[in-house]
Amino acid sequence: MAKRDYYESLGVAKNATDEEIKKAYRKLAMKYHPDRNPDSKEAEDKFKEIKEAYEMLSDPEKREAYDRYGHAGVDPNAGMGAGAGNFGDVFGDIFGDIFGGGRRGGGPQVYRGADLRYSLEITLEQAAKGFDTEIRVPSWEHCDVCHGSGAKAGTKPTTCHTCGGSGAVRMQQGFFSVQQTCPTCHGSGQEIKDPCTACDGVGRKRKNKTLQVKIPAGIDEGMRIRSAGNGEPGVNGGPPGDLYVEIHLKEHSIFERDGDDLHCQVPLPFVTATLGGNLEVPTLGGKGEITIPEGTQTGKTFRLRGKGIKGVRSNYPGDLYCHVIVETPVRLNEEQKDLLRKFEAALDDGGDRHSPQNKSWTDRVKKFFS
Repeated sequence: MAKRDYYESLGVAKNATDEEIKKAYRKLAMKYHPDRNPDSKEAEDKFKEIKEAYEMLSDPEKREAYDRYGHAGVDPNAGMGAGAGNFGDVFGDIFGDIFGGGRRGGGPQVYRGADLRYSLEITLEQAAKGFDTEIRVPSWEHCDVCHGSGAKAGTKPTTCHTCGGSGAVRMQQGFFSVQQTCPTCHGSGQEIKDPCTACDGVGRKRKNKTLQVKIPAGIDEGMRIRSAGNGEPGVNGGPPGDLYVEIHLKEHSIFERDGDDLHCQVPLPFVTATLGGNLEVPTLGGKGEITIPEGTQTGKTFRLRGKGIKGVRSNYPGDLYCHVIVETPVRLNEEQKDLLRKFEAALDDGGDRHSPQNKSWTDRVKKFFS
């Protein structure tokens, strides 16, 4: 039976890049791998086909020969020669996790430390101005008994008998040979037969450390500050992770923040709302003042430009929006009540012009019921 075109087998164009060929092979290999299709002869044949295609096209010299002369220009059996190195690399990338995973090469496995997150709650005033603070975070230090070796005093770790100190072992899966992390030493390349009693063989002890953190002015809810290298330490000499300080704003008694703008609700005296006047309002920088026109109603919003917050990435500060709420007088004495009744009678004599909203509302209700 004539062989299929290698490019057709992988589903790529003849001018596909090396990365595109590798990506196509990964996708098909995951789909047709014999371990995922144990009872399928069709999947096994398909997997052999794409394996051979990748072995040829991943080798520059063989790909050039194939492009010139087709199948006649390459020896299919040569795939186990020079091209096998590339195939092994991509196979390790794809199936490492299936069989336990691990990097290729000699020596113990090296891993980057995990990142840590620290939640810091601050006030709105602190967020607006910025400040410097100290935080305490968990950390690790070498055990002072075993000096980081993990072995009991007077003893030393020995070379792992399973992997010979490489931190990885090879597994045979059908006609494939794959590399995985050593199950005995877990990638360290060493065995500790008599662990240190002070650290239980870990070689490290947990402690707390104090860090200086600079909170920039204008920082907002949910923003994070990265402290490089202050996460969990790496394994076997790997680099440490990072620490991320996540900001959360405390609820404020007056203001609500919306980006760079601030909002607040301001009680408005009944008389001031009716006659107009000036009203003092708070701002983050001190006191402010708004002018209240005659007949101001509840819900009216007044804007004070530049009285908000200048965000971390902003050139100008936001605004302060004051939403007024007309306050109804309460706990009146009889004299005050009589005055209000007389005032109401005077309003009735003036007709609807004193209560335009009430007139509009009454008209809509009548129309609704008619």
